[in-house]
Amino acid sequence: MTTIADGSKSLPLLFLGQNTDPHSERGVECPGALPPASDPDLVERALKAKQALGDQVFVLGHHYQRDEVIQFADVTGDSFKLARDAAARPDAPYIVFCGVHFMAESADILTNSRQTVILPDLAAGCSMADMARIQQVEAAWDALADAGVADVTVPVTYMNSSADIKAFCGRNGGVVCTSSNAETALEWAFEQGEKVLFLPDQHLGRNTAVLQMGFSLEDCVVYDPHKPGGGLTREQLAAAKMILWRGHCSVHGRFTAESVDDVRARVPGVNVIVHPECRHEVVTKADLVGSTEYIIKTLETAEPGTSWAVGTELNLVQRLAKQHTDKNIVFLDKTVCYCATMNRIDLPHFVWTLENLVAGHVVNPIHVDAETEQHAKLALDRMLALPAKPTRD
Repeated sequence: MTTIADGSKSLPLLFLGQNTDPHSERGVECPGALPPASDPDLVERALKAKQALGDQVFVLGHHYQRDEVIQFADVTGDSFKLARDAAARPDAPYIVFCGVHFMAESADILTNSRQTVILPDLAAGCSMADMARIQQVEAAWDALADAGVADVTVPVTYMNSSADIKAFCGRNGGVVCTSSNAETALEWAFEQGEKVLFLPDQHLGRNTAVLQMGFSLEDCVVYDPHKPGGGLTREQLAAAKMILWRGHCSVHGRFTAESVDDVRARVPGVNVIVHPECRHEVVTKADLVGSTEYIIKTLETAEPGTSWAVGTELNLVQRLAKQHTDKNIVFLDKTVCYCATMNRIDLPHFVWTLENLVAGHVVNPIHVDAETEQHAKLALDRMLALPAKPTRD
């Protein structure tokens, strides 16, 4: 606490990232548990509304969702698995997607015109997807054309991107990938051209190219949409194999090499398993790397008594720890918290959505326009047509 010249007290002066004042900074602490639902009747109301809707509603729950919501999901999974699950239920007129915006868009693209996809909270976006706007990507493509390399560049976008970015890839001979099949998608892309523009997660692109495909770090450059020409020279673009978009996941991107060193010091014999959205230096220090589904399956089949530090979203890590009490499962880092946007889908929003459907009102429908859908589906179909190979699912 500091004292002003007149003797009055002011708020404490705190340096960024050092110390906190719990009296003035509510919510800074991350004790590892979400607060209970504000209304104790919400669970009963959700059950009642879901029962009243019956087969008319199909609820999808992403692995990173809160437990209070995931308990009502008809199926759980990662973003692409859930979109395919929605498409596999063509008779359900309402698809309630408990995830984030780009996931609901993908479900709308893959479902039929008689189905409506609903996102309980429209503010549930994705910081990574938001790092690549269509105007920025089109400007980047123009920069590649000016450098004389657009004709030999194939755009590849991660599933975690907006529908218009997927459509951009569809229009320009590109493809969508997941964290499970990124290597297969990149192999396909390099059969079509000499370079890849990888959107929007630089870490997944770099880790796949370097650790799975044998490229060097020097083969990769980072395109920064906030700098003229992406901050790259014509010579750099000409020499690069992988042109990585300057984007990242706000959760996975915060894990550090020090996080790995720290957990190894704290937990004897720990196995470190991380998502490929993590930084390259984290991935190279980990024991295992793979998609969300891969992490889940690995822990399911792990030997009892083994210890695991997991580098992915905290809701999932806590759920895995509860499900596998015969193993010691901990979060990789001591300070990273939940995915803020994923956690916007809470029980009040879920109940509000279902009760409106019971009353005949559709709230927060997600509609991708016909032209965007056509080109985005083309990029998704190219992914689905990729040759099957053993993947880390």
